[in-house]
Amino acid sequence: MDEGKLSQDEIDALLQVGEEEKEPEEQTINSEEVLSEVEKDTLGEIGNISFGSSATTLSTLLNQKVAITTPEVSLITSDELDNAFEGEHVTIYVHYTEGFDGQNVLVMKVEDTAIIADIMMGGDGTSPDQELGELHLSAVQEAMNQMMGTAATSMATIFGKRVDISPPSIHLESPAMVRNEKEISEAEYVVKVSFNLKVGSLIDSNIMQIIPFPFARQLVNQLMQASSGSSDVKEEPVTKVDIEKPAETASESRKASEEENREVHTTQYIGDNVNQSASSIQQATFSNLEQVDLDPYEKRNLDMLLDIPLNVSVELGRTKRTIKDILELSTGSIIELDKLAGEPVDILVNKKLIAKGEVVVIDENFGVRVTDIISQSDRLMKLK
Repeated sequence: MDEGKLSQDEIDALLQVGEEEKEPEEQTINSEEVLSEVEKDTLGEIGNISFGSSATTLSTLLNQKVAITTPEVSLITSDELDNAFEGEHVTIYVHYTEGFDGQNVLVMKVEDTAIIADIMMGGDGTSPDQELGELHLSAVQEAMNQMMGTAATSMATIFGKRVDISPPSIHLESPAMVRNEKEISEAEYVVKVSFNLKVGSLIDSNIMQIIPFPFARQLVNQLMQASSGSSDVKEEPVTKVDIEKPAETASESRKASEEENREVHTTQYIGDNVNQSASSIQQATFSNLEQVDLDPYEKRNLDMLLDIPLNVSVELGRTKRTIKDILELSTGSIIELDKLAGEPVDILVNKKLIAKGEVVVIDENFGVRVTDIISQSDRLMKLK
């Protein structure tokens, strides 16, 4: 009758095995022990300032209103990157070459990247090509290059030192490939910084910044050290009182300081009435430049300047074209310039406009006949 049934001891043993197997799955990360709330806020503030300035750069490139919300900072394991985003995404790798030793990764959705690429290539972003090719990725890479350059400049201001990055590299890949990146795979934890990106009415989506934990800790420590260093300066005493100084000496020093303050308050500034009785006024004298005699050595130095070569170029005209137009150029393409036929050409010396002229032919070579010299005031204005 009892054949095929389990005894109570066997049932208890099986239940204990099941509990032991579940224990590793129930273990969770106590992120507070690894990264405190203060450190998370610090990383969020760094991201807020650096990417806030990047938004201005992206707005200029796309000619669209760009807004980036306050970031959300969280700590995850490297293995949890698979669940952080699904499917193929566009990843931008940024390596720091000066100021810091580390890298971070930007992750964007393919459809958002396609919109940015379409605008960069002369489109309006309303009907982008979802199939991202090398041309699309190159256009987005140029936008990211300028954005991350602006972010590095902001970080240099925050940390008070020079910060440089290498040109960002861009890839179309899956979460597993991001996890296998050397610096991320070697880190037990990574910091995920999430932003909400809005570009006009075209994009309303999230982008992520993945920072290896050692690099994130490096950023926090350096910023806190810089803050503590500045606070130490503020805590230094401003004045010291010598308690052994006699009362009479202290009063004399107080009178002296009052006299100094009185002198400061009576300082003359430009525009004030001058006390002529207390002023010494003399007639200004100037050298007569026409009668200045230079010794032979100085004359030779002046003659040496006459042999300095300068680059003279003639500019027929200029124009602006989008990246898309430039890439579509081929043999036989015609580029229209901003000058009318027969209009004078510009004569530049070391890239500075100094005259205008007309094109002539001398034997078999082109030449230019000067028709107008730019006035000295105009030349000075163009130097500004």
